[in-house]
Amino acid sequence: MIGGALAITFIDTILVFNPGIKILCERFTPKVFSNGSVNNVRIELHNKGSMSVNLSLIDELPAQLAKRDFLVKLRLKAKEKKQIVYEVAPTVRGEYKFGRINIYIKSFLKIVERRKTFNLDKTVAVYPSIIEMKKHELRAFAKISNFQGVKKIRRLGHSYEFEQIKNYVKGDDFRSINWKATGRRGSLMVNQYEDEKAQQIYCLIDKSRSMGMPFNGLSLLDYAINTSLVITNIALLKQDKAGLVTFAEKIHTALKAERGKVQLKKILEALYKEQERSLEANYEYLYLSIKNLIKGRSLIFLYTNFESYYALERVMPILRKINNTHLLVLVFFENTEIIDYQKGSAANMEEIYFQTIAQKFVFEKNKIVHELKQYGIQSILTRPENLSIDTINKYLELKSRGMI
Repeated sequence: MIGGALAITFIDTILVFNPGIKILCERFTPKVFSNGSVNNVRIELHNKGSMSVNLSLIDELPAQLAKRDFLVKLRLKAKEKKQIVYEVAPTVRGEYKFGRINIYIKSFLKIVERRKTFNLDKTVAVYPSIIEMKKHELRAFAKISNFQGVKKIRRLGHSYEFEQIKNYVKGDDFRSINWKATGRRGSLMVNQYEDEKAQQIYCLIDKSRSMGMPFNGLSLLDYAINTSLVITNIALLKQDKAGLVTFAEKIHTALKAERGKVQLKKILEALYKEQERSLEANYEYLYLSIKNLIKGRSLIFLYTNFESYYALERVMPILRKINNTHLLVLVFFENTEIIDYQKGSAANMEEIYFQTIAQKFVFEKNKIVHELKQYGIQSILTRPENLSIDTINKYLELKSRGMI
């Protein structure tokens, strides 16, 4: 019996280490990964041999993914090609290094296993979410949008950018009727206007420790960075000028508002390198810096986070100064865990106490919004996952109202 087992093992060894077994393997990744989005990685396998084989595939994934149990088992027939597609969802910007692909080959006897290694080392940079940028670009420019979250804004009056003269249709503003053209054509004609172009849009991103709070794997800073890329892209496509300022205890990045694809690339590269700082934000230094950098009235989205009314009070005089010169939109975040906690039911006195404190924090957030409104400062208080949609809506609303 031992002899029979040894014979079968010997036969299986010959089958598995047969020179005629030729397995080809290649990994395909995007040029860059999008932070916070799902990215697809594809592995292509080709059995060029004349024998069917059972394979166990292990891909050496980047350390940042913290996934050590990647294993795919499959059967590959003679001359057959197969694809393996798996998802990568990075939550940290930077370089992700893929290692080798190890394939363990077995015959139909499944006794002896042979390892074949493919040196497919590759480094892929994780940038702010380009996938999200493209997705929201389609939403913002759809003529008739059925996408959830994108509002249809009613135009109040119109800007002074003349586009064309067209035939009157029911619903057009009668104040836009062009009487000269109407007289020449013998039918009602109206002037059509479009949003003004070449307006300056700036994203100011607070990188201080208040923006390090995590939410679904990403920090608030990363949500702000992804949204800044989205708004920059939409602004440039609408032929506005886009600029970027990042700050904490000092100014770290200052890109003057410009137009064109080159500007988008500059801002993308700058956002890729940004890292959270452990110090408090210096708003006095920010005000002096943008006073020298930003010339002319601009729309400014300031991404920050205030957890208390007292934190706002300290910087309110500076925010008012900025708003006197520019159109300031303060973007800050709801604390979703506190909101969910204070909605629950309390089982004892201790939980009642904690819920009362939670309600106080929620009240202060709303008080901040009210205080900003009192001084004519636009604000967006949003959940992190809704940040991009809410910011796009605010941008489109302000343009349609001619406030920039």
